[in-house]
Amino acid sequence: MEVIAIQKSVLDGMKNELKELLELTENATRKYTSIFKEEKWLDNQEVCLMMNITKRTLQTYKDKGLLPYSKLNRKNYYKLSDVQALLEAGQPYNTNDNGFTDE
Repeated sequence: MEVIAIQKSVLDGMKNELKELLELTENATRKYTSIFKEEKWLDNQEVCLMMNITKRTLQTYKDKGLLPYSKLNRKNYYKLSDVQALLEAGQPYNTNDNGFTDE
């Protein structure tokens, strides 16, 4: 085992920097934790399973603005309430009214 000696003032400085880093991290994540506590969020796979649709159909729903989503670190998330609302409204099948075509 290797023993390293440092001055107490240097150790105290490192402790203070770590405390500041922890506070910055907590402040940065605090504004997002309330968002995720208020509502359950689902990823692509969970939405596809819940709605019994393919990933391509889900992409079409997003492209047409039928299902709102948020992107975090290149991954899409959907509010459970939005998915449930779309299910209750009836899944938009291929009709000309909503921009879907049979092509």
